[in-house]
Amino acid sequence: MSAGAKGLPTLCRDCLLFGEVRGGRCGGGEGHARLGSTAACPVCGGLRLVRHPELGRLAIAHIDCDAFFASVEKRDRPELVDRPVIVGGGRRGVVAAACYVARLSGVRSAMPMFRAEALCPDAVVIRPDFAKYAAAARAIRDAMRELTPMVQPLSIDEAVLDLGGAAERYGAPAAVLLARFAQRVESEMGLTVSIGLAPNRLLAKLAAGRDKPRGFAVIGAAEARAVLAPLPVRVLPGIGPVQERRLAARGITRLADLQGLDPAAARTLGRDGVALVRRACGEDDRAVSVDRDMRSISTERTFERDLADPEILDRSLLTLTERLAERLRERHLVAGGVVLKLRTGDFATRSRHLTLVVPTARPDRLFAAARTLLQREADGRTAFRLIGVGAEPLREAGAADQGDLADPEGAVTLSQRPQFLTLRTRVRPPVSR
Repeated sequence: MSAGAKGLPTLCRDCLLFGEVRGGRCGGGEGHARLGSTAACPVCGGLRLVRHPELGRLAIAHIDCDAFFASVEKRDRPELVDRPVIVGGGRRGVVAAACYVARLSGVRSAMPMFRAEALCPDAVVIRPDFAKYAAAARAIRDAMRELTPMVQPLSIDEAVLDLGGAAERYGAPAAVLLARFAQRVESEMGLTVSIGLAPNRLLAKLAAGRDKPRGFAVIGAAEARAVLAPLPVRVLPGIGPVQERRLAARGITRLADLQGLDPAAARTLGRDGVALVRRACGEDDRAVSVDRDMRSISTERTFERDLADPEILDRSLLTLTERLAERLRERHLVAGGVVLKLRTGDFATRSRHLTLVVPTARPDRLFAAARTLLQREADGRTAFRLIGVGAEPLREAGAADQGDLADPEGAVTLSQRPQFLTLRTRVRPPVSR
């Protein structure tokens, strides 16, 4: 179906009419209607029209709740609907979530609370209730699974869905099913979501962030390369600040710069170079995996030379645990255990694991657990080429101490309770090279 030959598929997100615009008329058939070519739906007058040449064929969706924690609080306290709301607590805590009104003042998730309050002094600050947020997330996820079993949760407030089978079962395009789902979440649960629809997971995620809040954006296969070209490289999953700086040092700052690399040049970027160029072009062959939710989050560092000094290893571990805590907060997750990874100069890998009594995303607690493991390995004699730290298993934020994410002053200190339950060790032999 092309825009030139059969018209431009169009969806009214208000009355759910779907059709092909062609000279003010629409193709017939069940589920279709005359939408015309005006800016408003001629049936309901709605202005929320989605037009795209591939709209009727795409089936991979990324659904992201809008300012989730803050939206739950506004739902439960309607008098705050027009007020700036920050979910967090304590001058030494961080922002767990900020509504869109507060974001206009520059407030962002994971920002220190003292800075957020300075930027938005009129904000209503609410201590987080993670159990309440987890209950709301379960209700939304249950609604997703009523639509299709092909749901892969990515965090407490986002998931990716494959609606190919659902479209066949319901006899309606995935776009219509998604718009109906968004209406249900809003009417029954009092919350809103933003939707990205695309041919693959990467493009769906990027689309979901283009039109928030209450958004519905589409990126098709034919336009993917052109849409991605002007975007900064950091929008790609897996590119953090360090990788971004390394690419910038080579003059690569936009995805267009990656798109222009031939395979030989791509390989000079490292083992992931060719795959990185493919992603920059909008290619992604990851399937939606129902059985493989995210089980761990980790970060690591490879040294320029092997290091044995316990103090240097300690400082590196501190930086890594701070980065790990940030990634957990971004996904509204906490660590049920901490994994330390060490690799020696001969490529032998040591993995050490501690189960935490109380799941956490606080960097000080993550560091304390990881440091306990490191002190057993860093004796000053063994040199390591790599150090890494991870969170495994992962838990939704509601499983943590409510002070962990947003109010460290209200949490029990390390000295007041045992933090570690079990220790597990795994060693892999040196790699033959």
